[in-house]
Amino acid sequence: MIQQSAKIIKPAKGGRSVESSSKRRIKVALVEDQPKARESWIKLINSFPDFACICSCATGEEALKVIPKEQPDVVLMDLFLPRMSGIECTVRIKELLPKVQIVILTAMDDQELVFLALEAGADGYLLKRTKPSDLRDALLDVLGGGAPMTSQIARRVIESFRQKSKIRDESARLSIREEQILMLLSQGYANKLIADKLDLSIDTVCSHLKHVFHKLHVSSRTEAVIRYMESKTPQ
Repeated sequence: MIQQSAKIIKPAKGGRSVESSSKRRIKVALVEDQPKARESWIKLINSFPDFACICSCATGEEALKVIPKEQPDVVLMDLFLPRMSGIECTVRIKELLPKVQIVILTAMDDQELVFLALEAGADGYLLKRTKPSDLRDALLDVLGGGAPMTSQIARRVIESFRQKSKIRDESARLSIREEQILMLLSQGYANKLIADKLDLSIDTVCSHLKHVFHKLHVSSRTEAVIRYMESKTPQ
């Protein structure tokens, strides 16, 4: 693919800038590697009376050079960019511009990608099929301190928290002895060493583990340890 250079939106003829003379327009930077998609998003953003796309970049590397100079209010970031990913670019832009709002704009609603992006510092996560009016509302929302998400993404986030709550509920049903055994198991102790430390027989330890597996709906020591560690992770 032919690499596109970053595009800066120039002032109109007569020296007028993209900002309204009576009211400052909200400055948006776009990071999107597909030329046609990039042009479409620029047109859409500029169609909002209170917004202006001040620059567009085709790669993460270009974004890191251009965006800090342009000082946008919001960055719309695609995830799948050549070489540097949108997630890495988000991390690095946040380091340079901690206060800038970054909203992921992508076609992917993969749960893992959602959380990676949010952990990287993204302030919102929208799918590219978002309606134009919803995009404008989302931009205003993120500037107002909100965390806009497409409904499908919000549902995935909620499901994830529900799953964590379920794991905690299941772990709460464990007996004190079962908790002790799981804690030692998570530290890498074998059944014999666990039995010695707790002054139990190996058969008793195995019996406790069988009950733990049943309560946590797992079938192996590794799965049990993972569930146990997740239940102890603060929300």
